[in-house]
Amino acid sequence: MQVCFKIIRQEQSAPPKVQTYFLDVDPSSTILDCLNRIKWEQDGTLAFRKNCRNTICGSCSMRINGRSALACKENIRGELERLKQISSNMLAIAESAPSGLDAPPEIMLAPMGNLPVIKDLIVDMQRFWANLQTIDPYVSTAGRQMPEREFLQTPEERARLNQSGNCILCGACYSECNACEVDSSFVGPHALAKAYRLVADSRDQQTEERLEKYNRGTEGVWGCTRCYYCNAVCPMGVAPLDQIGKIKEAILDRKNAQTNRSIRHRKVLIDLVKQGGWIDERRFGLQVVGNSFRDLKGLLSLGPLGLRMVTRGKFPLHFEKSEGTDTVRSLIETVQTLDPAQQVEDTTTDTPEPVGG
Repeated sequence: MQVCFKIIRQEQSAPPKVQTYFLDVDPSSTILDCLNRIKWEQDGTLAFRKNCRNTICGSCSMRINGRSALACKENIRGELERLKQISSNMLAIAESAPSGLDAPPEIMLAPMGNLPVIKDLIVDMQRFWANLQTIDPYVSTAGRQMPEREFLQTPEERARLNQSGNCILCGACYSECNACEVDSSFVGPHALAKAYRLVADSRDQQTEERLEKYNRGTEGVWGCTRCYYCNAVCPMGVAPLDQIGKIKEAILDRKNAQTNRSIRHRKVLIDLVKQGGWIDERRFGLQVVGNSFRDLKGLLSLGPLGLRMVTRGKFPLHFEKSEGTDTVRSLIETVQTLDPAQQVEDTTTDTPEPVGG
């Protein structure tokens, strides 16, 4: 079948442009196979990264039809099936393509987001690696000094590292991260997924220091907007958002609501939902932003919003509990009392085996 590849090409000193290539391909061919053929058979100037061709190194990450993925993992058939699901127009195009009509299916390839382009599909990952370095992604020195014997772990302790250990640092999560796009200080989902691996590692002896570091403003876990894109695009099932959530839980267990607004936000939200099944908006703002009348500046900041709500008839005068309040409270309390090892087991049931040993 024939496929039209539209590739975003760019030099550092020039604006991006779209270049079109037509290729007769087997539906089982990967996107990387097709890129190789375009480079070898049609245009030797096309630039992209590649290495293992087997979803191990993460080098060939790029945006394929608008979402970040590994070119060596995605194939033509799978990509066209995906396009069928999101566009009824693409359904007709994909079905007609094998018959040789003039409108072959299109696949758009672009460089990853949130990183400057060097050339074509190659991006400068310096900031990506620098952000990873800030979380100190190594077991503490004291934890590595075992002169008499190797450091043994129980199967349960080792299992806690499996999911985050699958990360191949391809950059797909970073590319799609909304927080990274608007806040250059946020370290990124890749770094925080690695950070949880160290928090969960029984060999590491700097857990408390790490949690203090990850708790700083929006550069750490509280900078995450919980958009879920990192989980959606991760090719290895690492689920960075889930790992960020686990770090937050570890911090919340050690802190009270007076520590900062981010922690107060989470604790107040959970408490109010347990009490009423959903959030009492009247109390939420006062307790989080106004810190239960302790923060005068925060209270004053609520004034304009509260006044607009009152004048437009949108301020709730009464609060009614949800009909399922008892059920909601029971669910929350069950999760809160669940053994951490069981939580890890539940979230890693269908994740891939660790890559590269």
